[in-house]
Amino acid sequence: MPKKEKRAPKSAGKAHGFIAGAGEIVEQDVGDTLRKNYMPYAMSVILSRALPEIDGLKPSQRKLLYTMYKMGLLGEGRKKSATIVGEVMKLNPHGDSAIYDTMVRLSRGYEALLHPYVDSKGNFGKAYSRDMQWAAPRYTEAKLDGVCKEFFRDIDRDTVDFVDNYDNTMKEPSLLPGSFPAILANPSTGIAVGMACNICSFNLGELCRTTIALMRDPEADLFETLQAPDFAGGGLLIFDRGQMEKIYETGRGSFRVRSRWSYDKSANCIDVTQIPPSTSVEVVVEKIIELAKSNKLREVADVRDETDLEGLKITIDLKRGTDPEKLMGKLFKLTTLEDSFACNFNVLVGGVPRVLGVRQLLEEWTAFRMECVRRRTYFDLQKKREKLHLLVGLQAILLDIDKAVRIVRETAEEAEVVPNLMIGFGIDEVQAEYVAEIRLRHLNREYILKRTEETSQLEKEIGELEGILGSKAKIQNLIIKELEAVAKAYGKPRQTILLYADEIEEAVVTEELPDYPVHLFFTQEGYFKKITPQSLRMSGEHKLKEGDGLFQVMEAKNSSELLFFSDRCQVYKARAADFDDGKTSLLGDYIPAKLQLDEGERAIFMAETTDYSGYMLFVFENGKAAKVELSAYQTKTNRRKLISAYSDKSPVAAVLQLREDQEVLLTASSGRMLLFHTGLVGEKSTKNTQGVQAMNLKKGQRVMSAALYEEGMLRSPERYRKKLPALGALPDGEGSGEQLEL
Repeated sequence: MPKKEKRAPKSAGKAHGFIAGAGEIVEQDVGDTLRKNYMPYAMSVILSRALPEIDGLKPSQRKLLYTMYKMGLLGEGRKKSATIVGEVMKLNPHGDSAIYDTMVRLSRGYEALLHPYVDSKGNFGKAYSRDMQWAAPRYTEAKLDGVCKEFFRDIDRDTVDFVDNYDNTMKEPSLLPGSFPAILANPSTGIAVGMACNICSFNLGELCRTTIALMRDPEADLFETLQAPDFAGGGLLIFDRGQMEKIYETGRGSFRVRSRWSYDKSANCIDVTQIPPSTSVEVVVEKIIELAKSNKLREVADVRDETDLEGLKITIDLKRGTDPEKLMGKLFKLTTLEDSFACNFNVLVGGVPRVLGVRQLLEEWTAFRMECVRRRTYFDLQKKREKLHLLVGLQAILLDIDKAVRIVRETAEEAEVVPNLMIGFGIDEVQAEYVAEIRLRHLNREYILKRTEETSQLEKEIGELEGILGSKAKIQNLIIKELEAVAKAYGKPRQTILLYADEIEEAVVTEELPDYPVHLFFTQEGYFKKITPQSLRMSGEHKLKEGDGLFQVMEAKNSSELLFFSDRCQVYKARAADFDDGKTSLLGDYIPAKLQLDEGERAIFMAETTDYSGYMLFVFENGKAAKVELSAYQTKTNRRKLISAYSDKSPVAAVLQLREDQEVLLTASSGRMLLFHTGLVGEKSTKNTQGVQAMNLKKGQRVMSAALYEEGMLRSPERYRKKLPALGALPDGEGSGEQLEL
């Protein structure tokens, strides 16, 4: 801990311009600092920004819709978006850009919501496009969509609490009393601090019917009325009953959504017209292009975005003979044309974030709506009681209108008019005030009779309202009627079609490589060439680096798998198809760079196979030989690098590939040679086996090389054939015929 500096005296500070306490080190607990500074921010993000509340809206969305309602935008006329944004800033203490972004995402033109709240005019971008930006607010216009009537129908009837805005100059609703469960009618996504939400949308008609069913029977089966989520962008939802039950009960889980497509036979192309809500056109097109360039989608000739005013469209041109069904199966596997939607129904209920299932969410919304209806009913009851009270007072003067006129006329002071009417007719102050304010033209029997005729009707209505307040069933019946009306007025057919998971055949993606004969060349310095026979016939000498030479030459197929063994006991796997067809006039691919070998690592041998049959033979400088089954290097996953490819107990002198057992010629540093059949060496499935002793060596000697024996390599092969292990034999003296053997 650094030594604390002494605080400068106050007098010295004033004299020399020092700041009192400057430079003083104060110890502060990290936990206290986080609680003091970070926790308020975290709570603000959770409660006032990122998570929706039970009315289905985030604070920024609610402020926007309420401001537009107060601007009179629930009717026919639109206003410039810039004007709306400016008005919203009175309630929302954020920049105009953030407010406009909120309005865009709620708009009909953006196409993100199943039931948009903003009726837009102009370019509002598209939810399915990453790059299609919306126009500036000065160019666009907007008003509230018709469905917002259900939010504001009861807003002025004390259905919800009103709170002060950020500077205490205005009032705004804490929630909107929507008459349908908007929390599940539209999608909602938000990232808070330490928590997030991702709510999918459901068909409004199905949602209303499900809410009604739960109000009538809390144990009702949700799947009878609520099939599955429904998205504005459509698509095909792969329905799995088990997964959906988990989402309905817990609010967490995921399901898959596929794109909708059609095949145009005349143009030999696939048209994708609907994509999952979690991806974009650009992401899909870029991924298809990437796969086509890497030769993983050889069936695709071209792909382009043909989205226009008619809607989304991705066109994929096919090569001749391509099966569109199989290709789409591959695309669903390899791209986001099929994507998962992860649900996290995290909602603020009473100011507390809770993860709720569909049943619980609808129950919470029903409780919220019942409270709204109860408050609305009480508000209406109070208004009718007040009106009845006034009419009773008005009825009292019906018996003697002249008396009322005389009282008013004979009262000397204006302040005494109300008290005198109270005394003269036995009414209270409120009734007397009402009577005193009647215009002179209304002091006739006809007017008074018409007003008092309402009394009996009001008494009847008051009785009905009191009955509603005293009965939970009656309140529920009101909510049910409203839900039925909403479903009839705003319900629409499902956009997302269901596919049942057990009826779908999952495509097995197998990369179809063009198969044709090739010649493979591997040089001593690690360069590799793949040349077709036709190109090889028309070519001249190989271009090689100075001092380099061809090390391996073999015939193979383009589909062959290649194994490059390095000097560090590792093997790197590739396919011949991974390399471009070359020419002898080119240097070729440098294997350490192409396969990303470790720094300073060299490739010393190349093996080729199509079925991993045969063996690898490793001959070590200590005279041992290890025969490893080639299948030991076969992997189910697409692994590119295998460690411990062979033993590191002794430096390797040579690596050979054996299609079948045959004779191998070893040469030691002493000049002795040994010819043996590999059938004498037992095969192993362990890659880094040390093998068996093949050639006996004297101190200081080592095996220099090994080669597959071919007829004619030795004049007297019999003298070099020995039982293992053996010392081998020295070569014949030139023409002497002397046989030197152990």
